[in-house]
Amino acid sequence: MEITYEAVKANKAVRTYIERADESLQALGYTEHSFVHVTKVAETAGDILQTLGYGAREVELARVAGYLHDIGNVVNRIDHAQSGAVMVFCLLEKMGADDGDIATIVTAIGNHDESTAFPVNPVAAALILADKTDVRYTRVRNREIATFDIHDRVNYSVKESKVTVRKGEYIELDITIDTKECPVVSYFEIFLERMMLCKRAAEHLHHAFRLVINGQQLM
Repeated sequence: MEITYEAVKANKAVRTYIERADESLQALGYTEHSFVHVTKVAETAGDILQTLGYGAREVELARVAGYLHDIGNVVNRIDHAQSGAVMVFCLLEKMGADDGDIATIVTAIGNHDESTAFPVNPVAAALILADKTDVRYTRVRNREIATFDIHDRVNYSVKESKVTVRKGEYIELDITIDTKECPVVSYFEIFLERMMLCKRAAEHLHHAFRLVINGQQLM
């Protein structure tokens, strides 16, 4: 059976794992990783491949992988990509998904975290780009600004964020940072590894990666 994005979103077990995974990350002090994040990642990953002319099936698999990519956090933040991939294998097999589709989705999820990530296929590359470019102030859950750590400060300072795909040229992350709240250098202090990973992912898709902050192209 060809698994669909809508079927995955409607699955009760999937929703439970996403909710509980986010609860765990909230307890650990992480930014939002619930339905807003995974939906944004799913749709951005699918849009990237669609804009680049990939087939409808790869677009759908990118959306599924994006929606499921963080459920491994229900086990532990450490190695969540690998534990999530195993969980997704079991979930999709139970749903009767095609073996090839499962393999593609599991591979993408298992290769999305910075410590072990690599754009091994187009779906994995799109997932990396969609996940690592989701930086925005609404992900910050801590309401006590005086207690912000650097991750809170950087995310909170990002007032606008947009991913643009120019087919045949580049994939661009354009963000607006309020420098009164956080200097631009702090963004690179915590996100440089992610941006370099985005560069590799874009290159796998035969495009350049551009980072624009406050109107200035920095990558």
